[in-house]
Amino acid sequence: MTLAYMAEPAEPETVAEQFARDGYAFPRRIMSEDAALALRQEFEAIERDHPNPRKPLVAYTRSSAHYVIRFISDIISDPLILDPVSEILGPNLMVWTADIFAKPARSEKYVGWHQDITYWGMGETDHVVTAWIALSPATVESGCMRFVPGSHKQSVVPHADRPEDGAMLSRGQEIAVEVDENDAIPVILRPGEMSLHHGRMFHASGPNHSDDRRIGLAIRYIRPDVALDDGHLDFATLVRGEDTTGNFRHLAGPMRDFDEVSLDLHDRVTEAQEEYLAKGADNFTYNR
Repeated sequence: MTLAYMAEPAEPETVAEQFARDGYAFPRRIMSEDAALALRQEFEAIERDHPNPRKPLVAYTRSSAHYVIRFISDIISDPLILDPVSEILGPNLMVWTADIFAKPARSEKYVGWHQDITYWGMGETDHVVTAWIALSPATVESGCMRFVPGSHKQSVVPHADRPEDGAMLSRGQEIAVEVDENDAIPVILRPGEMSLHHGRMFHASGPNHSDDRRIGLAIRYIRPDVALDDGHLDFATLVRGEDTTGNFRHLAGPMRDFDEVSLDLHDRVTEAQEEYLAKGADNFTYNR
């Protein structure tokens, strides 16, 4: 009998261990494909029934949608999402924003290489995790995200604003240093699966050349002790644990989709956040 035969099997890698090494963890199934389809249908019903609540709908779906859309407000506190995020960030969690990214079928829309926290007014923090939940297939053909493993270990690198046709980010922002795309891996997800990534992760997504929309819900989780640049005003929703820091003002979700109270709150949030999200930009559209 050899020692190799007698050795204990290796312990499976934890979410926190993979995240610390690579800056991401995926795929994680958090709901069935049928449940993901039901959420997609709810989103598409909102598109049909609320095309212009007070502003064009995209101003809400791509900016703090959890303050105005009930099903998004509900899902951000689901334990199947919070448990792996807590493994990374700890027991106290807040949601800074939750946005829908809907890339049309047969579309050249793309997201250039960037680091999420570049313009978020949170400095170089390690305490931001994006949970990206697929509501339709995210494949190479449909323009899934791509990650550069280990890139989260770098500081925030210089970015340039390149507001071109097809760029989906608010400023068309892209990393202004060379990214070796041969190092990138595709983030392929089935509906109902989730990926997690670090706020400094180099990531991008290409055009959607498939016959279906690529729809994902991106939820930005933060720890309450994230420090804000210059002490600016910002808002968040406490979804687990407690906040003893007071860095953010707490807001709850809507009673109904796009009710007047939630629309007023959304206006207040976006007005405050635009001051630092647009800092230094020649062209800015509040459309994260």
